Order: sequence, then structure tokens, then C-alpha cells
Amino acid sequence: MSFHPPTNEIDLAKVMAALGDSTRLAILGLLSRRQNEPLMCADFTQLASKSNLTYHLGKMREAGIIRVEPRGTCKFVSIRNDDLDSRFPGFLDLVLKVADEAAPPVPAE
Repeated sequence: MSFHPPTNEIDLAKVMAALGDSTRLAILGLLSRRQNEPLMCADFTQLASKSNLTYHLGKMREAGIIRVEPRGTCKFVSIRNDDLDSRFPGFLDLVLKVADEAAPPVPAE
């Protein structure tokens, strides 16, 4: 099982360091556009290779930005909205505005 830091241990410096990467901001933007609906890891392949995605998602998970939940053979990714909002009120809203601009367009279904 993946390590997710408890809410009270999410560190602002680690969150900001993790978000200092354009790929990670784009990942956050894609998640934000789905309005709290978890995405599968495969939904991010337009942003990076599978091995790079594993690295980026791991950094975001370790910083406490996202939650990665295994379901069968897939892993679902979601933003830890409530945890981040309770720890750093208002911070996530500001970051999501920038992240939305960094994310590629959502393909039509």
C-alpha cells in the first residue's frame, strides 16, 4: 500500500517543491477539471511516459497532494482537497487556478 502522510504532517515546503514541476502542475490541472472524480494513471499518459508518471505521482503522493488508491489492476488518483484545505486554507484554490492553465485540453469524449 502506498504511503500517504496524515493531514497534520503535510508540509507546505514539500507541497510547494512538488508543485514546482510543470508536469505535476498539469497532472493537478487534469484532476481539478474532473471535479473530484478520480482518474486512472493511464489518463495522464499524454503528459509523460509511464515511468515518468510513476515518479511524478509518487512525489505528489509523498507530499500529500494526491491520494493513489489501487482498485483491481488499476490505480486511481485524486486530489486530497479536504486535507489540503484544512491544513492550508485557500492555498489549493490558488494553485488550482495556475494548474488549470498548465494542463492540456481535455479530449472530447
